[in-house]
Amino acid sequence: MQFPRSSGIILHPSSLPGPDGIGDLGPEAYRWVNFLAEAGCSLWQVLPLGPTGYGDSPYQCFSAFAGNPYLVSPAVLLDEGLLSQDDLLDRPAFQPGRVDFGPVIDWKLKLLERAFKRFKKSKSAKRQEAFEDFQKAQSLWLPDFALFMAIKESQGGVSWVDWPDPLRLREPKALEAFREGHADDILRHTFRQFVFFNQWIALKAYANAKGIAIIGDMPIFVSFDSADAWSNPELFHFDKNRKPTVVAGVPPDYFSPTGQLWGNPLYRWEYHTQTGYAWWLDRLRAGLQQVDILRVDHFRGFAGYWEVPFGSETAVKGRWVPAPGMDLFATVQKELGNLPIIAEDLGEITVDVDELRDSFNLPGMKILQFGFDAPENDFLPHNYPRNCVAYTGTHDNDTSRGWYATTAEKERDLLRRYLARSGEDVSWDMIRAVWGSVADMVLAPLQDFLSLGGEARMNFPGRPSGNWSWRMDGQALSDGLRLRIAELNFLYSRLPEGKRKPKAKKTTDGYFL
Repeated sequence: MQFPRSSGIILHPSSLPGPDGIGDLGPEAYRWVNFLAEAGCSLWQVLPLGPTGYGDSPYQCFSAFAGNPYLVSPAVLLDEGLLSQDDLLDRPAFQPGRVDFGPVIDWKLKLLERAFKRFKKSKSAKRQEAFEDFQKAQSLWLPDFALFMAIKESQGGVSWVDWPDPLRLREPKALEAFREGHADDILRHTFRQFVFFNQWIALKAYANAKGIAIIGDMPIFVSFDSADAWSNPELFHFDKNRKPTVVAGVPPDYFSPTGQLWGNPLYRWEYHTQTGYAWWLDRLRAGLQQVDILRVDHFRGFAGYWEVPFGSETAVKGRWVPAPGMDLFATVQKELGNLPIIAEDLGEITVDVDELRDSFNLPGMKILQFGFDAPENDFLPHNYPRNCVAYTGTHDNDTSRGWYATTAEKERDLLRRYLARSGEDVSWDMIRAVWGSVADMVLAPLQDFLSLGGEARMNFPGRPSGNWSWRMDGQALSDGLRLRIAELNFLYSRLPEGKRKPKAKKTTDGYFL
């Protein structure tokens, strides 16, 4: 699919400012959408929106379909009458610049419980009808997910592989007995999804009305400790006890000399082929109800994937196994049409991956930080094709300023020569280079627009904890920043079609428009 020339910013909702310890889908999210539109951007890229578990990674979720209740906005619940001002009086004093997930989760669950109790007492026929309609619309995944979460809660949060056999193996009598004995717990998790999707869909509609398309992120693999793996074991390489026989990862690469051992279960592709890829079609439909464009993470896994024996300590000892990507995407195209998909084609890319991407006219990704070893490098702007999405860096990279401070002097030297800049304003130098390229879509993390260093990095691939916690300062979205971004969008023809050039003006930061 060919996308229009456009630009945007990467910012996960959890990184927004606000009083509740984590960014959410409330007033600051709407302020953020307004900022993007006023800056002449038309893309907002987020990370996966699913419910996070151990390690707080949005790439290891309890469901490939559900939403993250920790992103629910208390302010919106207050407006809807599901919370009162008194419910917020015991709010902890959270630090503003980071997400401290432990206290945040405790606080959010406390608020959600208060909202749930008020919801049950509500006599609003309209709200109850909306709740029933939501359950019907999401019947494909919601009952299993709510049941999974309720059982998990009853078992102290342990992985489903450690549940009692009747529940772990989904024996019908055991599940029915649990449903009868824990109906309120199951309803609680259903309610959390109801309020999440109400808030997210409203925010998405607002963004779309402002001319902002949301780029979402779909990990190719699901977490082992997920409702997907528990309720659909036939989809994965599990033994008779439903433990993985092989797991996902990547071999040694730019990020890690021992590779990355993700531990996700791998798909039994022969089963998916036999069922006409029904689960994948359902997953893509659901994803495109949440966002406008899907960035498919680890796209190369649809051509071939790195298979690591279960129990390995690193991803070094593995093997490449072919996957039926051509047949899968042909089926997707036939059933759903040409989908707005970005192929995350980074890492060890082979000819079959290029062929798969190009056969369906999917844009790949270019990361400028990867480009400064030689002028022939495909990640330098003069080598970009039009049909690609170019970034200064992504959530997995250091910030551009942090990268420049720690990379080899040889790369810093080539950057200065290539960009004809001193490196003193390296984040904006790199943004300008990407924005001026022929790439149809360009994005950079907000951290680069704020010229932040490595302290603002979002994720360290391979590090199991301490990630995903950066939050923007509440005063970061200044008029000067907005006008500086708008100027780049004007100069490089990335303003939305029909948007006029802003009136000439000198900002307090000294930038002319």
